[in-house]
Amino acid sequence: MTGMIRPKPLGIEEIAGVSNKKVGWIEVICGSMFSGKTEELIRRLRRALIAKQRVAIFKPRIDSRYSNNHIVSHNKQMIPSISVEKPIEILKLAKDAQVLGIDEAQFFDESLVDICKELACQGKRVIVAGLDKDYRGKPFEPMPQLLCEAEYITKTLAICVKCGNPANYTQRIVKSKELVLLGATEVYEARCRACFEPPEED
Repeated sequence: MTGMIRPKPLGIEEIAGVSNKKVGWIEVICGSMFSGKTEELIRRLRRALIAKQRVAIFKPRIDSRYSNNHIVSHNKQMIPSISVEKPIEILKLAKDAQVLGIDEAQFFDESLVDICKELACQGKRVIVAGLDKDYRGKPFEPMPQLLCEAEYITKTLAICVKCGNPANYTQRIVKSKELVLLGATEVYEARCRACFEPPEED
């Protein structure tokens, strides 16, 4: 049928004004390293602050690459945050917040999923950023479970350092089989599907 007019879908911020009912949700920002995940997280959190919403921001204590008390993007954008060891700490610390930001979600254990669900059920907006694939190109828990629970998903892409095509993989360029190995450009590169070289399995 031609000429049919379809309603424009609501955006993330617009949906909050649709109903008077207190509704929470989960937003997930995922992609490879150097794809702008943290930058996008910071952008959304700053908009919430401009709107005078109560915002709480968290990161895993293990991630101290740039700062212990800020989340920091690779292009040096930053915003104050709280470092926590376990996701359960977020539940208590976020009690009075309307908007939650959680960076580097892949460094938390799978209990993060239930914590995010609980926060959303409390009527909070929960924004989570993290790697969806590890250095082997395999799903990086708990991100796959969070993607299943999210109302909104944003997939960010980097630029392949080898050919310039869109990059969806994180290439480890040092020899290590540790699943969690902190680092930036000295340890990792963004690669496209064709240029990604999976590590040899034992």
